[in-house]
Amino acid sequence: MPAVTVADTLVLPRVTASAEGRDRAVVSLTTAPRGFEGEGFPVYRAFAGVDMRVLDPFIHMDQMGEVEYAPGEPKGTPWHPHRGFETVTYIIDGIFEHSDSNGGGGVITNGDTQWMTAGAGILHIEQPPEHLVMSGGLFHGLQLWVNLPRALKFAQPRYQDIRSTQVKLLTSSDGGALIRLIAGDLAGFSGPGVTHTDITIVHATIYPGASITLPWRPDFNALVYGLSGAGSVGSGTSARPLVNGQLAVLGAGDTMTISANPTQESRLEGFDVYILGGQPIREPVVARGPFVMNTMSEVMTAFEDYQSGKMGSIPAVHGEVSGSAE
Repeated sequence: MPAVTVADTLVLPRVTASAEGRDRAVVSLTTAPRGFEGEGFPVYRAFAGVDMRVLDPFIHMDQMGEVEYAPGEPKGTPWHPHRGFETVTYIIDGIFEHSDSNGGGGVITNGDTQWMTAGAGILHIEQPPEHLVMSGGLFHGLQLWVNLPRALKFAQPRYQDIRSTQVKLLTSSDGGALIRLIAGDLAGFSGPGVTHTDITIVHATIYPGASITLPWRPDFNALVYGLSGAGSVGSGTSARPLVNGQLAVLGAGDTMTISANPTQESRLEGFDVYILGGQPIREPVVARGPFVMNTMSEVMTAFEDYQSGKMGSIPAVHGEVSGSAE
């Protein structure tokens, strides 16, 4: 799991949390069921079975892979619409191409993120490049859906191409973890992602036997998803085991503690987790297919607008904008 790595974490800025902080305890632990997305690539539905109210402002998350494709097997998605939220696609291993009807897009690979604000409406496609289809290879990533509040549901669509070199790299107080800050703020440091909704996104690798305690805004929710390896979430007797494919929802507090088991699989550097938090929007959510709105009437209007071409049209060539998103 390369994403972004460094030779020596001890040279990185360190994240510290107050010893007097109230550590968040795990209030629920779920295991993601497996499914298929797009043209048939395997995913783990990370939020399946979790109450939307504790996920707010997040809507949906798929772990794509980890899968070793044979030649001819890599798959993506066909052109499809979105409205009312943002997609955040993070690639850990492999290569993905993105194009949209607003002229955005590009190629992302190890540690890169594509952040698409669908807003008022957009069409996009995600697929492996032709050479990867021909050769096969390792593919692993995440796609997160971030809700937009009612006032921003019809924001102008936009696209952010966040390269791995832009991610803010940090470490724990003893250097026992590599913390990749993708978006939001953490202990006074800022990630490169520009957010409409107030959130923080972190990918952390915690080395075998190490532990991290992160300061976490008390008005944010807190979610920890296991990407690979094994460890625990929480401190002391309240710590709960967590392995890859599991989601821990944390309760109230202003710090969170995550620890890696002393022994990990030989192929792994440590315990990898994806950490999410945001300020809940606390508005009605109606999510149907590719649209996330506040009412069913708004969802039906979104389907009608897509069918009538109001969300744009497929460009003949990547980068050429044809039609418009209203």
